[in-house]
Amino acid sequence: MRLSCVRVPQDAIAQLSCFRADFYDSLTGRADALFELTDALLCADGPVKTLVGLALEPEHRRGHGALYGGLNRGRIEFARLRRVLSSVPLPRTGDGRLVLAVDVSPWLRPDAVTSDARSFCHTYGRGENKHLMIPGWPCSWIVALETGRSSWTAPLDAVRLRPGDDLAAVTAAQVRDLVERLIAAGQWHVGDPLIWIVLDAGYDVMRLAWLLSDLPVELLGRLRSDRVMRRPAPSREEYYRAHPRGGHPPRHGSEFIFKDARTWGAPDSETKTVTTRYGTAHAQGWDRLHPELQQRSAWRDHPGSLPIIEGTVIRLQVDHLPSGGDPKPLWLWWSQPTATGAETDLAWQAFLRRFDIEHFFRMIKQTLGWTAPKLRDPEAADNWTWLIITAYTQLRLARTLAIDLRRPWERPVPSNRLTPARVRRGFRHLRAKIPTPAGVPKPSRPGPGRPLGSKNRHPAERYDVGLLLVTGELHRRPTHHKTGTKPRRTG
Repeated sequence: MRLSCVRVPQDAIAQLSCFRADFYDSLTGRADALFELTDALLCADGPVKTLVGLALEPEHRRGHGALYGGLNRGRIEFARLRRVLSSVPLPRTGDGRLVLAVDVSPWLRPDAVTSDARSFCHTYGRGENKHLMIPGWPCSWIVALETGRSSWTAPLDAVRLRPGDDLAAVTAAQVRDLVERLIAAGQWHVGDPLIWIVLDAGYDVMRLAWLLSDLPVELLGRLRSDRVMRRPAPSREEYYRAHPRGGHPPRHGSEFIFKDARTWGAPDSETKTVTTRYGTAHAQGWDRLHPELQQRSAWRDHPGSLPIIEGTVIRLQVDHLPSGGDPKPLWLWWSQPTATGAETDLAWQAFLRRFDIEHFFRMIKQTLGWTAPKLRDPEAADNWTWLIITAYTQLRLARTLAIDLRRPWERPVPSNRLTPARVRRGFRHLRAKIPTPAGVPKPSRPGPGRPLGSKNRHPAERYDVGLLLVTGELHRRPTHHKTGTKPRRTG
């Protein structure tokens, strides 16, 4: 068995070749078909609109049947591929810190009644910019962020969320596995700056901080503007001096109401920074604030008293937005209990870099065609997702090797500022210089198929969209075409 070579520092062309070899070794079933499908994805002219169209690319030397057979029956050793991705060079901040962004992006399948494991996905911008719940396959992504304005990220992991999954529990397990892989790959050592995990408002950042408290990570997440936090409880000496008649000391201090400035008090840190896109950014930080947890929802079965999870609350106010919208204040919670003014600036600047993951989602959806295939099996969708990840990683490794094949109406940019789409334009010329481990296809003839005029006697099962009931049980009822029944929702 060939040893992995991406851990050895080499030049860019050798590093890309080694990654492709390690990727091929991770394919344990229909390896040649899956590998050539990835090459066709990288070398196709223009955005990927249909999956079968990739079979016409010169890099895909097999027929369209092998293309679908590779996705439906191919096998990928995901654990090994995850280890390979954790070993490639990753972007870091100026002090050598890793910043990871976590977010969920849906693969919408509203009409795929024969596809299993669909959930209701939250979407925005459809139907007069309304919030809609559309059936599909939600996927949790983790990417490493770069410093400065960039459309590049480093995708490290993707997990398809199943109906009824607890988002916080799945995210905690996903982050834990990734951090352990990064430590095993030598990406983090004792004494290095802690890894930052950046999340948006849809996550319970306090609960995640509690679940991941034993890892070398710090969590930074956005909060809604209607939250209420608590200050630390006074010590026994302070309480008895204020209440000489005695009584039970409280577990929580006074309230910190986001919408009521009278409850804020003087901030523990305050800075003003002049930016080119937002004007003056005014940041204020309050130390050791925590939520008052209740014995319900995710904390219902917590043994003993509920924990007190302290962190730093940051309020960021800017002069204007690049889009011209109303600059509303941004509230952040950082799992570090206390922070200086310089640390507060680093925190909100790292959070603004989180929006680079939106460029990644746009790239894989609109250009690489992540959501273009109409696959039925969720396992085939997982295979396609990891092919997308490996294709994007190859573009990132070829970032310094590509030539700018710009259109006549496009502006020239420096070689170190090429976008992923521009790097993809020249990948076909670069691929000719890289060895291809896939074997030559053997001559074959298509099968006879179903006899002409015969009917399908094995109709596909139909599935309801998964719903999580109060009891915590997932109900679904398969129906068949031959019964003439329609899918019914349970609950």
